[in-house]
Amino acid sequence: MQPLPLPLSSHAKPVDVFQPAAELEKELKQIIRGEVSFDRGSRALYATDGSNYRQIPIGLVVPRDDADVIATMGTCRKYGAPVLARGAGTSLAGQCCNVAVVLDFTKHMNQVLELNAGAKFARVQPGVVLDNLRNRAEIHRLTFAPDPSTHNRCTIGGMIGNNSCGTHSLLGGKTVDNVEELRILLYDGTQMTVRASNETEMAEIIAQGGRRGEIYSKLLAIRENYGGLIRARFPQIPRRVSGYNLDELLPERGFNIARALVGTEGTCAIVLEAKLKLIHSPQNRALVGLGYQDAFFAADHVPEILQFHPIALEGFEGTIVDGLQRKGAPNLELLPEGRGILLVEFGADDPNEPRHRAMQLIDRLKHVSEAPSARLYSESEARKVWQIREAGPRAAAFAPGAPAEWEGWDDAAVAPEKLGGYLRDIRKLMNEYEYRGAFYGHFGHGCVHMRVSFDLESENGIRKYSEFIERAADLVVGYGGSLSGEHGDGQSRAALLPKMFGAELIKAFGEFKAAWDPDNKLNPHKIVDAYLPSENLRLGADYKPREPETHFKFPDDSGSFAKASLRCIGLGACRKTDGGAMCPSYMVTLDEEHSTRGRAHMLFEMLQGEVIRDGWEDEHVKEVLELCLSCKACKSECPANVDIATYKAEFLSHYYENKRRPLNAHAFGLVEQWARIGSVIPGIANFFTQSPGTRHLLHKFLGLAPQRQLPPLATMSFRQWVRWNRPSLFGENKSLESAPPNDRQVLLWVDTFNNYFHPETCRAALEVLEDAGFTVICSESPLCCGRPLYDFGMLERAKHKLRQIMNALGPQIDAGLPMVVLEPSCASVFRDELHNLFPADARADRFRRRTFLLSEFLQKYAPDYPSFRFSIKVLLHGHCHQKALMKMDHEEAVLRRLGAEVQSLDSGCCGMAGPFGFQKDKFEVSQAVAERVLLPAVRNTAEDTLIVTDGFSCREQILQGTGKRATHLAEALKLALDYKNSLAES
Repeated sequence: MQPLPLPLSSHAKPVDVFQPAAELEKELKQIIRGEVSFDRGSRALYATDGSNYRQIPIGLVVPRDDADVIATMGTCRKYGAPVLARGAGTSLAGQCCNVAVVLDFTKHMNQVLELNAGAKFARVQPGVVLDNLRNRAEIHRLTFAPDPSTHNRCTIGGMIGNNSCGTHSLLGGKTVDNVEELRILLYDGTQMTVRASNETEMAEIIAQGGRRGEIYSKLLAIRENYGGLIRARFPQIPRRVSGYNLDELLPERGFNIARALVGTEGTCAIVLEAKLKLIHSPQNRALVGLGYQDAFFAADHVPEILQFHPIALEGFEGTIVDGLQRKGAPNLELLPEGRGILLVEFGADDPNEPRHRAMQLIDRLKHVSEAPSARLYSESEARKVWQIREAGPRAAAFAPGAPAEWEGWDDAAVAPEKLGGYLRDIRKLMNEYEYRGAFYGHFGHGCVHMRVSFDLESENGIRKYSEFIERAADLVVGYGGSLSGEHGDGQSRAALLPKMFGAELIKAFGEFKAAWDPDNKLNPHKIVDAYLPSENLRLGADYKPREPETHFKFPDDSGSFAKASLRCIGLGACRKTDGGAMCPSYMVTLDEEHSTRGRAHMLFEMLQGEVIRDGWEDEHVKEVLELCLSCKACKSECPANVDIATYKAEFLSHYYENKRRPLNAHAFGLVEQWARIGSVIPGIANFFTQSPGTRHLLHKFLGLAPQRQLPPLATMSFRQWVRWNRPSLFGENKSLESAPPNDRQVLLWVDTFNNYFHPETCRAALEVLEDAGFTVICSESPLCCGRPLYDFGMLERAKHKLRQIMNALGPQIDAGLPMVVLEPSCASVFRDELHNLFPADARADRFRRRTFLLSEFLQKYAPDYPSFRFSIKVLLHGHCHQKALMKMDHEEAVLRRLGAEVQSLDSGCCGMAGPFGFQKDKFEVSQAVAERVLLPAVRNTAEDTLIVTDGFSCREQILQGTGKRATHLAEALKLALDYKNSLAES
């Protein structure tokens, strides 16, 4: 007997299925104050979330206020269009994608409307980010208890939709336990405020009639008809999130309509405003790490640990640590030894109590059989360990050589005392199907997450996946558990709900949905009348992306640009605004299209050719890449290491194959060539760039912002200075092959920017290196790494530059001579792009490994330098590429060894980003990025504080934005050296 055909994947379904879309869009644009976007690019951006699913929406509305939401709903109702409310779009079960008009609340409707510390509640709009609320509440020693790992970008509306939980559910429960009141909008236009109601209030509401009375009457009927089944079939465990919260309709739960709507995933109502319960936030914490022989043994000990009343109890497997080690992740040495790791946090207001209870736990566990290794962390260590827990599991899934792993069975929950048994049985089932996957999650509440090596690209693989989740669901139900412990049902699990609840309660769910949304227009086919888990797959057996020839070789993605475009799994870490550098354009626009995720999704869609159809020449793709500053922050801060800077350069190289590049691309991309010519006649060159009349014409000609000033050329370049003053640096007969290298010899890379514009930086580096005891040589040939070429996709020229360098410096590279690079963006070419363009070239690999920033070089080869003290205050800003690829710890260490009092800014990107900040159409974004942290910090810096940043663009942004001059590390060290020498002379 032939098996039934697989359900249709996302690729097998038509893109344009809603016929009156154009009329709907036109009418919405006439009445909505916010943004309305029905173009293919916007639809591509919202086609998926953090799940395995993909559905092309009808269009996008970004409402400014309640009136926009109400008007949108009315217009959609007029045309019969389904509606999907969306927060950060990080959902893992497919509930945030649908063939519907998407309402994105995150850009405008994101305010805390009221925070009443005395009454311990907050009123918020649905788009408010959780951490923004928590930070406000923490001022009053209060908090909103649920805190998913996405806490710095997930929204309250999304948390209400999912019934989110997080790490500290031991402290305050699930979202449902912390919602007091909801103001909602129904598809039919009805608005109402819902909360708990006693029997008298219920009777009055029903007696009043109307739509509200009708709904309450139907909900009361559900309670009366199904109350016994609800009590019998709903698992009595801490993390029952699957299904609708019909238990909240029971009299013992206060007929709480607001809480009954929590976890409905936008299928019943749209939340306009929420009143939330705030609880006391313990002001002091202590974190203990416990290492067991495996995750099963760790899970067995959860009940014992819970007796000590922790506020968090998390766990993960050692294989996650293995993956992070392969990626070179930091701070892993902080984890306790063992293959099953538990993190136990205690909290109290008394500063001594958490550590006292932590020590009691450690002492108790010393006496159990096969006692775990234990570690009590300091406050700073605890922050680093929590970062490993939050980002590590998904980051580890993208370790080099690791097979692809996906959501799909990622969220089951059982009673904590049954966790060990469940983990053993689910592992047996995974082994039977030859699946890989590591356990992690909220062990204290019996909730386990995992990403599994499902094959979602072949018919056999998808059938195997479908069979596995059926059996896994049976296993969870056998343990009295819940298919979802916090991620929701969406499309991954909704079709499996009959196993957990039975046919009668599934009928009750349908009645509940119909009471609110009888026309089935709110996020249809999620939870009720659900799609099968194997339908609408983002991949699928018919997943056949384009595999274009590329300049970059993508060695970490098996040489495939298509595979690279799959790296983004929708977690939305790029949507944070509270710190780090990723993603600068999103931080100031709050537009999905200007996030790392939005760009990655657009490139994925480009390779499908279904929504985005013009390939390398598609204007939608070019538009979303326009505001990418190529900061490379996503390469390190994204858990999946999405590398948009590289993807952008690759795209532009093909986009311009048959198009003429703009003039400013040649002006900035070939800056080394123009600077070299100008350095012969710097006075004349500066006249044209600095004089008002010619400057105006030049700015107009090149499309530069009138507020910008092109930096003047130095009167003498560094190479010219060397030729006149230190010709021996070029070597005997001006050849670098004059002598074999020795262990105190170093090659100083003379980059274009410091050579022609700031030669004092090169001279300072020369003096510092020689003072540290090194023999410095440099190339007389004006070599250039070609960094600006990548910004404009000039990759053939860029490859030529790198070949030229490897030929010119071949003997030194082959001899292993270290090279010091002063400009971080040049160092990143040698550390990153070089490998991606020439991954199999042995010389390129040696070159990459012997390239150092000045601070890195001193730390490695002169660890005691500087040996003299120079007490000074330093405000340190790291160049984006430095933070992404080289990190800042070396620079901070050198400055502190000098005796400096260092304030290292979490300032993200400076916003200049090479030519980006000079362009007229990008000036506003450039300034907004700089004004987020960097420029205000510089303006507030005392006159006696030295501002240090190694990036040429960063120094230029600071100068033009504040009038203050920042210095390179080399100049700071030379300043200290001059001071030391002056003391010696005196």
